[in-house]
Amino acid sequence: MIRKIMLVVVLVAAVFLSKPLWEEKVSPYVDVSFMDTVSDKVMSVIYTPAISDAVDSFQDTITSMIIDIDDAIQQAPSLESTQSMETVEKPDLTAPTEQMFSVYNVKIGDARQEVEQEIGEPQRQSSNEYGTDWFTYHENFGNFLMVSYNEEELVNGLFTNQDLLASSSDITLESSREEVTAELGEPLTSLRKGMVRYQIQNNGEYDVFEVDDSYATVFYDKHEEQTVTAIQVIHQSLEESRKEIYSSPSDPLKEGFEYQLFDLTNSARVHHGLMPLVWDDQARETARKHSADMADNAYFDHTNLDGQSPFDRMEEDGIRYTTAGENLAYGQFSSVFAHEGLMNSLGHRENILKPDFGYLGIGVAFNDEKQPYFTQTYFNQ
Repeated sequence: MIRKIMLVVVLVAAVFLSKPLWEEKVSPYVDVSFMDTVSDKVMSVIYTPAISDAVDSFQDTITSMIIDIDDAIQQAPSLESTQSMETVEKPDLTAPTEQMFSVYNVKIGDARQEVEQEIGEPQRQSSNEYGTDWFTYHENFGNFLMVSYNEEELVNGLFTNQDLLASSSDITLESSREEVTAELGEPLTSLRKGMVRYQIQNNGEYDVFEVDDSYATVFYDKHEEQTVTAIQVIHQSLEESRKEIYSSPSDPLKEGFEYQLFDLTNSARVHHGLMPLVWDDQARETARKHSADMADNAYFDHTNLDGQSPFDRMEEDGIRYTTAGENLAYGQFSSVFAHEGLMNSLGHRENILKPDFGYLGIGVAFNDEKQPYFTQTYFNQ
């Protein structure tokens, strides 16, 4: 009995001591698989008031929360049925010769002036986790890409989740994971930040490669036979400037994450032939409050500690809706990783690509360990 008690004491002491060691960066190796908290901690429910006045059953196998008002209530027409998508012409893409990848014919090192002469002015500028800004370019969320520039106005970061990728090795958004690794070799298994080497997760959702003095993260779509769904290319100097896996929280970063996740959601919808959603400030405030509540009180759930569902919180804030839904993510160090994780989680993906939704507000908050909580509040009136 005494031996068991001593063993418990030793284990508790080890856990207690490991946390400050991690924070002070004296540990040589850290597993960051804890960041993949999209599907394993999110529960869902489909709720129809005509059947029950209270939600009392959750299903672990579905990963988003959706509410549909009774069919007897007239549904607001979906945006897809009332508006027509404008056709956005895909640009002619030229495979780069001196680098592995280009996006919309933009390469690492290109001058901003040349970029914008070809593709126009950005639609948005927002703070990112690297301490720079993402400049977002698109045509009603078609031909979507994000670009980061260094102090000399040269490209040091690229991202797209649309068919704008060209490569010297013929990797495209139709390539499989096997084809990517056959061309680029074995992906990295860890990434160093300061004195700490972080293990890169290996659940098949993305791989990180070191190419052309840059880090290329290739994301895969688990629901489309693990074909390439997005790519992010970050120059080595920019990646190495981020000394920790999480960036220091700030109001600009919070707002940046919110708008980036909104833009990424709409670019995914347009890529799948759906109308983009409209930003809603009230829904953003509702989402922000829930993210802050989860961050401050160290929980992760659609139902808050007062027993309120997402729809209780929406009604309390005066949001009128016929159909509504909520997606949650936690721990991903950027909106890009949060979005790609949500797209690979079936329930979340259904909310992102639900034709009946017309509006979206996104709220982000950070806990004391700088980890972001993301809440997406979807609805239609």
